[in-house]
Formats: sequence, structure tokens, C-alpha cells
Amino acid sequence: MHDSTPQHGGPDVADEAETRNRLAAKLRQLRKASGYSLRQVAEATGTSASFLSQVERGLSGASTSSLMRLANCFGCSISELFAAAEISRDPVLRRAERPALPELEGHRKMLISRRPLTTFESYVSEFAPGGSTGPDQYTHGDSHEMILVLTGKALIELGPESYQLDAGDCIEFMSSVPHRVANAAEGATSVLFITSPPTSSPGYLAGFRPEPDDEEDHETESRPRP
Repeated sequence: MHDSTPQHGGPDVADEAETRNRLAAKLRQLRKASGYSLRQVAEATGTSASFLSQVERGLSGASTSSLMRLANCFGCSISELFAAAEISRDPVLRRAERPALPELEGHRKMLISRRPLTTFESYVSEFAPGGSTGPDQYTHGDSHEMILVLTGKALIELGPESYQLDAGDCIEFMSSVPHRVANAAEGATSVLFITSPPTSSPGYLAGFRPEPDDEEDHETESRPRP
């Protein structure tokens, strides 16, 4: 005798539910580890807090474009968003793999902390002659910050005070104090920034992208400018 009771769902439905739950758990883990609110992640990814809340509860899936923006926000791959367990990463970050911001004011800033940022964040900045962090002093949060000069000479402004540091010198202050860094050497200068706890927003971190390789650079240079 055959069972005539209708069957609800099936392997495909079960797989879809498992995939959503896996994504939900991973997004929740990444967001909380980074210390971000739903609103902050929504602003950084061009989505909404309500949509992200549904995804984190496994009530909704996400489009490929949304997944790409979320992955970039947390500095991981799309496949890592669906990982059931932590993926072991290579503990070594090669210089060529450092994500960087576009160069501005003769200043090239590279993120050297692995995302998601938890207890601290660190950056290496390279300043061309005359380069600086910008014409004005700036603040970010109220964390403990250290600047270490790696090469060259740097002028560090802290409110009304200024300090010239040589290679090997460092300075500590609260990130809520208005500050600015400028190259004080005739050649290039590089410095290391360390901030604990992290103060960078997901929107700011989303601007750090891996630099193109040499072949891509050559292709870009050969294309006519619009």
C-alpha cells in the first residue's frame, strides 16, 4: 500500500535552508567580531538594516551582488561566507597582497591587519616627498594609537603640538586628539599605525582593495584615457 500523504519539501528545500542558516551564522559572527551594527554594515554595503537582519536570522537569502559587497566589507571571499567552520588562513600577508587605498596627497595607505578587525588595527603608510595625511588634522574614535616611523622622517602634529620623528622613533596618543602626519624627509618616508581597539567603519575598510598585478597595470596604462 502506497502512502498518499503529500510530501512537503525535499532535498532541495533542505539544502537551501542549510545554506541560508550557514550564511546567517557566518554573517552574524563576522559582524559581531568586527563590532559593527546592522546599520553600519547596511550603509557600507548599500543594503538595509532590516534586510541584513532577515539574512542573519536565516529568513532571507542574498543576491550575488549583495554577497560580493558583504564579502568585501568583511575582507573575505564569498565562499568563506558559507563556510561551516573557520577557514584556516595563511598567517603570512605578503607585501604584494596588502589591500590599499588609492594614493592621495602623496600618501599610500595599506591595511596589514586581517579582517574582521577585532582587538586592534594596523596600517603601513608610505609618503612621497611632500606627502601627508591631508591638509587638516583629523580624529577617529577614542582609542589608543601608536605611530612608528619605519624609514625616513615624519612630522607628527597632535593638536597645537608638533614632533619630528626619525626612523625607529614612535609616539602614542588617543585617536580623539586631532592629529596629522607629514613627510619631513627629502626622500620617501614610511610609518606604521596601530590602533586599539579598532575605530575604522566598514565603509572605510571597504575602500581597501588588493592592488592589480603588473600585467593589469600595463593593460590599464595602455588604454586611452576617457
